[in-house]
Amino acid sequence: MTGTAINTVVKLLQELGSVCLDYQDATMRNLPCKRIQCDEIWSFVYAKTKNVPEQHKTEFGYGDVWTWTAICADSKLVPCWRVGNRDGREAYYFMLDLASRLANRVQLTTDGHSAYLSAVENAFGSNIDYAQLIKLYGGIEPEKEARRRYSPAECVGTETKVRQGKPDEAHISTSYVERQNLSMRMGMRRFTRLTNAFSKKLENHMHALALYFMHYNFARPHKSLANPYLRTPAMAAGLTDHIWTIEEILGLLARSK
Repeated sequence: MTGTAINTVVKLLQELGSVCLDYQDATMRNLPCKRIQCDEIWSFVYAKTKNVPEQHKTEFGYGDVWTWTAICADSKLVPCWRVGNRDGREAYYFMLDLASRLANRVQLTTDGHSAYLSAVENAFGSNIDYAQLIKLYGGIEPEKEARRRYSPAECVGTETKVRQGKPDEAHISTSYVERQNLSMRMGMRRFTRLTNAFSKKLENHMHALALYFMHYNFARPHKSLANPYLRTPAMAAGLTDHIWTIEEILGLLARSK
């Protein structure tokens, strides 16, 4: 398509992905968020777990890979994300990272994943209003569903549980972060469930995520932020005063050298 060697294109995306990751890590600090929603989204790298060669069976980066995401319900900013397993260790480091980026006490909503309980307590202590929104899927385990289904399971009800502080019941929701998960699947071919475009290497998977979130936060105006004027999540959060262009994102490479 470009008339350029594929290795040259891949090298550019790898370098830019690394720079975008560093830029967002440094910029997403002291954020004025008030309501945060978190979730995890499944994907796989190299091969689906059942097809991973025996020598890589226990090696992370082969098979199931989860991306932990957070979103500000007001600005729609994604302040941080983490790639890892869906376990307590990753939840712990993800919540520590999130807590370090926030300027104020926030209301947090997650799904019913038990790993969040100790992770939130360790990261925030008592300085948070935290609730879980638990969706009921008709007796089917959602973790197993995520790996094998290609359409959403039927949600037969929800249950809310207040875990810390006094969260506003009107804002106990994971709707925005779940919609962000859909945007990820629509915006990155490697997150499509039935595809041969899945990530072959964990490093490139993370570079693709860094590029996606850089564009989402800084360059893509969000329709819900059109009042009083069209803005990106980064603009709504006060991180920039304009809509970034692709050329400006590419310019981060020159600034990093």
